[in-house]
Amino acid sequence: MGKEFVALSAEARSGGTAAEQARQLFRSFSEELKSAGLSLDNTVRTRLWGRDRQSRNLGSEERTRALSGNARSASSSYIAPVHFDSDALVGLDLLAMRPSRPGIEKILKEYEPPITPLRYLIYDSVVFLSGVTAVLPTLDNQLADILPRISGSLTDAGTSWERVVKVSFYLHRSQKPETLTALFRKTVKAGIPQMDYSFVDGYSAEGKLVEIEVTATK
Repeated sequence: MGKEFVALSAEARSGGTAAEQARQLFRSFSEELKSAGLSLDNTVRTRLWGRDRQSRNLGSEERTRALSGNARSASSSYIAPVHFDSDALVGLDLLAMRPSRPGIEKILKEYEPPITPLRYLIYDSVVFLSGVTAVLPTLDNQLADILPRISGSLTDAGTSWERVVKVSFYLHRSQKPETLTALFRKTVKAGIPQMDYSFVDGYSAEGKLVEIEVTATK
């Protein structure tokens, strides 16, 4: 996309509560970004990992505190014990972007009424949607709810599926990627340059089977 990104990924140091571990991660990431001439204000997407539901919830609360104001980003969070290579309770992926010229501000779009995740943000003509999910009985039902909402957000941001550069699917491990892809392709006909799939064990609420993150250009 002609942009410069910095991607950070780490598990917290073992010991302490999930909240303390999350705070430590954000401090470490802030220092790493500073060494690259950036700050948490340049964050465009975060993905928080919890070993269990309590860890996910506590980590998510700390993220809300750490990434406030101009540091807010598109976000998602998952429960996935197999994601961890250590005894940490919390892990974090953070993507920051260096704008092409000084003075470019993020455009932050809330849901109505506002909820913890942003609906999307626009930064230097790139659109980042927070993870979109639903609590409905089947994967088919959930895709039928999620994809129109993503379409609406893309339209509202001045872009479309034809300008999507990446879709990331976080699928409950009880489901099959082949089924997900078939359901997705029934609705989305545009050619997506990059689509990736990961299995997780849980989300922000019980009953969710997939969460979808989308990045597009304007």
